Amino acid sequence: MGPATQQRHRTRARRPAASKPRLTVDDDGDVRCEACGSGDDADELLLCDGCDRGVHIFCLRPILPRVPAGDWFCPSCTPATTSAKSGVIQTKMPKQFPLVQTKIVDFFKIQRGPAPAAEPTEGKKRKRKALVVSKKKSRKLLPFTPSEDPVRRLTQMASLATALTATGAVFSNDLTYVPGMAPRSANSAALEAGGMQVLPREDVETLSLCKSMMERGEWPPLLVVFDPVEGFTVEADKCIKDLTIITEYVGDVDYLRSREHDDGDSMMTLLSASPPSKSLVVCPDKRSNIARYINGINNHTPEGRKKQNLKCVRYAVDGECRVLLVANRDISKGERLYYDYNGSEHEYPTHHFV
Repeated sequence: MGPATQQRHRTRARRPAASKPRLTVDDDGDVRCEACGSGDDADELLLCDGCDRGVHIFCLRPILPRVPAGDWFCPSCTPATTSAKSGVIQTKMPKQFPLVQTKIVDFFKIQRGPAPAAEPTEGKKRKRKALVVSKKKSRKLLPFTPSEDPVRRLTQMASLATALTATGAVFSNDLTYVPGMAPRSANSAALEAGGMQVLPREDVETLSLCKSMMERGEWPPLLVVFDPVEGFTVEADKCIKDLTIITEYVGDVDYLRSREHDDGDSMMTLLSASPPSKSLVVCPDKRSNIARYINGINNHTPEGRKKQNLKCVRYAVDGECRVLLVANRDISKGERLYYDYNGSEHEYPTHHFV
């Protein structure tokens, strides 16, 4: 199930005022894109709220998936002190988070102290391999395997800290329930229209193992990198096996009805309820983890669909809805991570994705 999407009120560029000759206009007085010079695709043409210059969302670097509902400012009109929450997208290489252990430990609130003794896993692995007949039926989820080099793990954590800092968010690895938004009691998998699959007990234990490893600083082998076209994106820092839990999609939980005019493009469906008024979304704009920076495929092209190496699945865990990103095939080191933002809904605009 892909990120939830809303109707955007600002879908067409405004006509330029006659007193602003700096606008790029065509013979009919319509705004043209500063990047490509075309006035076509007017419903995907942004106007800067500072200078009124126009640019297509797909000509921006990195691109935007849709026209924002609120104010938007081009890079030329963005003050150096402007927050990442004010409608400005990251267009330049962000300042790197210091590769200092104490700063990283504090940023992610890593537990200090000796790590618990690791449980023997060889027996379990041999047992799983031996069950050839039932292997296809069980399809158990796997925990991620952290990088052995502690310096490499710090580098991985610093890359996420860089992205979170640049986008004005703080780290959270759990769903958060904020006063004034949806309470935790609203997150009931029993309300899912058509029912929700239950995460098996063994997989719940695997998810808990992944969470506890991250609390100790045993990080998944992932790097957040900045791409001039895609923006922040995530790549594997070592080989990852099929069915490995990559991360849980987390953030503030709110009612979908309360986010109808929200400008965020990272909202994820948490609960598609019956009645719809009880539907919930995850909003990672203020509190989030690495899931926010994993990009979607262009599911309008065969090349885009081939990039998919993760699946996004909603499960019932102890009666509550959770969203997991799981590898759907073996992933090579250096390969970027992608999943389908739409799932079965086909609402998220991905036709300009690379």
